[in-house]
Amino acid sequence: MSNQERPVPRRPRVRAPELTGKGGWLNTGGQPYTLADLRGRIVILDFWTFCCINCLHVLDELRELEEKHRDTAVVIGVHSPKFVHEAEHQAVVDAVERYGVEHPVLDDPGLATWQQYAVRAWPTLVVIDPEGYVVAQHAGEGHVHAIERLVGELEAEHSAKGTLRRGDGPYVAPEPEPTVLRFPGKALSLPSGNFLVSDTTRHQLVELAADGESVVRRIGQGSRGLTDGSADRVRFQEPQGLALLPDGSVVVADTVNHALRRFDPETGRTTTLAGTGFQWMQGEATAGPGCEVKLSSPWDVAWWQGKVWIAMAGVHQLWAYDPQDGTVAVAAGTTNEGLVDGPAGEAWFAQPSGLAATPERLWLADSETSALRWVEPDGSVHTAVGTGLFDFGHRDGAAEQALLQHPLGVTALPDGSVAVSDTYNHALRRYDPATGEVTTLATDLREPSDAVLAGDDIVVVESARHRLTRLRLPDEAVKVAEVAHRTQRKVTEVAPGRLELDVIFQAPAGQKLDTRYGPSTRLLVSATPPELLCSGEGAGTDLSRALELDPAVPEGVLHVSAMAASCDDDPDNAYPACHVHQQDWGVPVRLTEAAADRLSLVLAGMDA
Repeated sequence: MSNQERPVPRRPRVRAPELTGKGGWLNTGGQPYTLADLRGRIVILDFWTFCCINCLHVLDELRELEEKHRDTAVVIGVHSPKFVHEAEHQAVVDAVERYGVEHPVLDDPGLATWQQYAVRAWPTLVVIDPEGYVVAQHAGEGHVHAIERLVGELEAEHSAKGTLRRGDGPYVAPEPEPTVLRFPGKALSLPSGNFLVSDTTRHQLVELAADGESVVRRIGQGSRGLTDGSADRVRFQEPQGLALLPDGSVVVADTVNHALRRFDPETGRTTTLAGTGFQWMQGEATAGPGCEVKLSSPWDVAWWQGKVWIAMAGVHQLWAYDPQDGTVAVAAGTTNEGLVDGPAGEAWFAQPSGLAATPERLWLADSETSALRWVEPDGSVHTAVGTGLFDFGHRDGAAEQALLQHPLGVTALPDGSVAVSDTYNHALRRYDPATGEVTTLATDLREPSDAVLAGDDIVVVESARHRLTRLRLPDEAVKVAEVAHRTQRKVTEVAPGRLELDVIFQAPAGQKLDTRYGPSTRLLVSATPPELLCSGEGAGTDLSRALELDPAVPEGVLHVSAMAASCDDDPDNAYPACHVHQQDWGVPVRLTEAAADRLSLVLAGMDA
């Protein structure tokens, strides 16, 4: 049978729910849209929230697909907040510009559309065909290759049926703002007294004079790319962290390029130290020559114990680069997302995004757990402030009950305490190890993402105000009202006792599970509080598991991490392309006698 005669594969046809959100639409010139307005186009819904590194990965994965299928496919971002700050409309407006989102975005602060589509995890992608039916749903990142294949099939199918409408999409670019900096990420004090700032949205580094305002020079073309060379030739892609090395050069965490770069202030030249330009995936090398090992969204860097330590936000780990032999390697963390202390190889992190080194400790802001943590010289990991993925707020006092909200920066102070850029609380906080107390140094900042010392002052990167702000370190903390929150997630009611957990995975069309080197799947289960699980916790290779929930614990969160590996199903190809599908869920549950005794989660939906 020829390709022309081969029947089109039948897909499940479920009518797509309408798109609703109280926050309204962005990137459409103020025009609201319904699914009827998009009829005839292939619609890809991207359920995301701007705190989530996996969601940011998907934004970058979608760029090529959007460009290639611009006249047939429309990507619609559905912003579905986790943190309280992310439900603020202006914060979503800022995030859309900050991360270069070039498609319409529906601001859904109440999670109305999230619930209509039964979404359970960030990120989730849903494909709607030109007739308005849902034909695929994928949780997690790494699915764009399968979605692009499906888009091609839908183009052919609906072009033949006459139901495909081509033309310009609804995206309307906002007017650019003429500010000196645009969503700066991190800053560094240079020996000259000037400041070096990562101008994240403009893909540049900017050297400012000691006043923190006057531009001395810009480093970078100002467009996305990975190019070494002189200041007018080099290209970055959303750079973030900066660290001064003993030789006077600066290491740059080039976040979206998944690379470490070296900038020489004397010559103005930039070279690449580590990373290949591609994102690290499960199963790939975790040590080796710097430019041969992939990295994953390095967010900050610090010089400590003779190495460059890297906050590898994309895989929830700390890595280290050794300038003596030019190698990189994992230093701490398992890639599991959460808050677990202990030896380096057993600790869990959640998007580490800020680093600050002292001789005794490496401090880190662990953003998704709203935590301040540190690493000892022996590699052990400890938590000063923070309890886990779902508790956050603004509360001063004893460290064990203090609360932060998605901090991105940490700064070592001369007295041994640390300042925390408490980003989503718009505040600068201080933790004193000597007393175990957390206080507030300043409020009314706008998404502070870093701070550096300048004499008796501290200079804060006010990312969403596009500036550096100089503050005098006060003798006493400012008192603020206490606020506590939990993540706004729909609670799933389940029966106490035995609960059957199923993670549903079907390899994309043209692929099969990769069993060449043993089991191709992995399932890891835990709970908050731990007492919720009488049995069933831990790791295994079966994607189904019987859990036993303690009836004495009325509610909690099930943490589920699943992974599956698939390869192209082509017997004639000795070296098939392989893909790793991974997703972490935090499922809030309430134990109810009449509820279901089965919980199903979808790792990857059907794409054909």
